[in-house]
Amino acid sequence: MAKVDVIKAQVSVTDRRRRSKSIERKRVAAYCRVSTDSEDQLNSYRSQVQYYTDKISENVDWMMAGIYADEAITGTQVAKREGFQKMINDCMSGQIDMVITKSISRFARNTLDTLKYVRMLKEKDIAVFFEDENINTLSMDGELLLVVLSSVAQQEVENISSNVKKGLAMKMSRGEIVGFAGALGYDYDPETKTISVNEEEAKVVRYIFKRYIEGMGAHVIARELEQMGALTNRGNKSWYDSTVLGIIKNEKYKGDLLQGKTFTVDPITKRRLGNLGEVDQYLMKDHHEPIISEEMWEQAQAILKRRTVVHENSNVDPNSYREQYSRKFAFSCMVKCGFCGASLTRRSWHSGSKYHKNIWLCISSSKYGKKNCPESKGIAEEVLESAFVESYRMITNDHKDVLEEFLQRTEEELHSDATLQEIDRVKKELKQLDQKMQRLLDMHLEQQIDFGTYEDKKLEIIKEQQLKTTELKRLQGEADVEKDLRKRLDAMRKLLSEAPILKEFDRNVFESIVEKVIVGGYDDEGNADPSMITFVYKTGFEDKKKGDDYKPPRRNSKSKKLSSQPTDDSGKLSQQATDVACGDGMFIVQTF
Repeated sequence: MAKVDVIKAQVSVTDRRRRSKSIERKRVAAYCRVSTDSEDQLNSYRSQVQYYTDKISENVDWMMAGIYADEAITGTQVAKREGFQKMINDCMSGQIDMVITKSISRFARNTLDTLKYVRMLKEKDIAVFFEDENINTLSMDGELLLVVLSSVAQQEVENISSNVKKGLAMKMSRGEIVGFAGALGYDYDPETKTISVNEEEAKVVRYIFKRYIEGMGAHVIARELEQMGALTNRGNKSWYDSTVLGIIKNEKYKGDLLQGKTFTVDPITKRRLGNLGEVDQYLMKDHHEPIISEEMWEQAQAILKRRTVVHENSNVDPNSYREQYSRKFAFSCMVKCGFCGASLTRRSWHSGSKYHKNIWLCISSSKYGKKNCPESKGIAEEVLESAFVESYRMITNDHKDVLEEFLQRTEEELHSDATLQEIDRVKKELKQLDQKMQRLLDMHLEQQIDFGTYEDKKLEIIKEQQLKTTELKRLQGEADVEKDLRKRLDAMRKLLSEAPILKEFDRNVFESIVEKVIVGGYDDEGNADPSMITFVYKTGFEDKKKGDDYKPPRRNSKSKKLSSQPTDDSGKLSQQATDVACGDGMFIVQTF
């Protein structure tokens, strides 16, 4: 076997990298940072700058390459530190040979960021020296120590964040205001931490709630506020839907204060989310003077809830008209097109003349063109009213026995008792699965089964729990529907027994028993009938009427021809026809 001679190493990898550079003095840069803008911290920042200036100047092997610093910037995200980024860029362009800084926590408190930039500089043969830890990143053991210590620094950030959260939670639980961001209509005194009403701004808040309760949507209210010249909380003249809705949702206007609406997910990324129950919230009732009444607040929230349900309904065609709830008129949001399913919008024709009448039109046809719903035609409001009076008379007098038979048949089909029994069964099965999961855990802890078996069985139980939970939600939904239908049946029976004589249209009676009205449809032979009116009662009972039978005598005009262009309620031609609030077209300009 041949003899092997070992040739001892003479130079390090670092020396080899530097042979081509032949640098006599290292170009050294320093990086310093303070996290807050308090006076003490800023003094510390100035001290750091002076310290590193002196330190680099005193070393004969070093020459100043610059002092890079960031004031009052958090260390958890280097992307927000301009001084740090400039230093890295100068390093990569070959202007710096070494970086010195006080500690790893000054450089970055995110382990991944620390390693990323250290390795980036190491590829360029640029050392980073951390004084407190005495680590030079170009040494052999430098990166191992760096991983350990930077992890410790990151943990320190998380601990501080946790302690801060606890401190803020204690303050909020004591009723102290934390981080008040301001609200239109209120002035905040940071010294006394009190909230007082700003009467001028409060007028805008009251106007928003008033218009919203009257049926106007956020978009319409925003346009009205701009026309009035009202200013937002930040003094802007531009109003957006989100700004109006933010005011509608703000509990401060009824005198309450809810804290903890958002929370920080991660102290490193600083990402914040709306609090949907993940962390505690703190509600203080009657904390300050309200701008609106409790009743007005509840009315606004009820309208907001109804509109949100429609907006979030996944079954609604995203290209279709977004229905908005309003009860300005009796038929608002109640009348649907029997051909395309869209809402009908109200228009005033020939206002101010003896030929004036209110017409309900399919919004697909009136707004987007006749080709979108060619079969539909406008129907006069008085026709709808007369048809309902006749339908009501029919079910409460002439055909009361027909409706009673329908109610009995509907009630027989309800199976609430069976549904409740099913709900109890599923709840028991879920409880058994919880017990089964606990026994499985005990067996694993007692080493009766290995970890792999435990995980497999656990996964099986979780899948069963998910299926049972889904089934329980379905059954509870069915029970709620049945309960609601029973209430409607009882209300209809009461109406049959106490039915008042209805000689003319009564909005209260109409709204109490009718679910919706469908205008237009097809007869038994499949022919389109635009005058067909179908009243769908809240019990599910349907009654069809032919609209042509309820048309009033036509008032012909032998004078000049009148325009059929929609007008507003003042008799003037409408300047703008906006299909808002379930198609109740209107144009409003109002000032305080």
